[in-house]
Amino acid sequence: MRYAIHFTPSPNDPLTLAAAAWLGRDAYSGHAVEPPGMIDLGMQEISYHTALPRRYGFHGTIKAPFRLAEGQSEAALLRDLMYFSGRQDPFMLPQLVVARHDNVFSLVPERPCEVLHFFAARVVQEFDRYRAPLSEAEIERADPDRLSASQLTNLHRWGSPHVMDEFRFQMSLTGGVEPSSSQRIERAVRKVFEPLLTRTLPFSSLALFIEDEPGAPFRVHSLHPMGRVSARKIA
Repeated sequence: MRYAIHFTPSPNDPLTLAAAAWLGRDAYSGHAVEPPGMIDLGMQEISYHTALPRRYGFHGTIKAPFRLAEGQSEAALLRDLMYFSGRQDPFMLPQLVVARHDNVFSLVPERPCEVLHFFAARVVQEFDRYRAPLSEAEIERADPDRLSASQLTNLHRWGSPHVMDEFRFQMSLTGGVEPSSSQRIERAVRKVFEPLLTRTLPFSSLALFIEDEPGAPFRVHSLHPMGRVSARKIA
């Protein structure tokens, strides 16, 4: 079993609903969702290009997936995440925009957000005691030969190369898209999501995601509101 601490909008947020339809799965319920009917893509093509983010669920990574360290428990992690979240002040994300990086389409903040950057670093540090050391297989899956010196240091110290100075917030909408399909996928992504990106999004809770067994889809286990000490279990 693996855990991850992410940002994701509330279950009924229009962005959550649109992402569930685009990815074909609701990360809260785990149920399959019909694809959006407004785009000129077949179900098979959408499914192919969204396979990876569909398994991980619609989210922005704050602390990457980890196995529990020896002597730690899910109950303790939940308790500490609840209290940590309750002591944090909510903030607004910059407006999100559709972006492409390494042939992956994502939603990213239109400008750097120092509050988000430092908040993510605090979460990584605060909950690192719950993370089991990476196995050799996990290190190999991170493809260390392709990492920069800073990313490699992060991988061994924090379990993920993309933290601290290497942190970039993104909410992935596709896996890698081949150049021949890129324009068609980009048009579809923009048609589905850009009408929903005219407002700023509150960063007002942390979500605990769980992978019940290796290869299983991640699901939202619980939302932990910021600014008050409480947590809402997802039925």
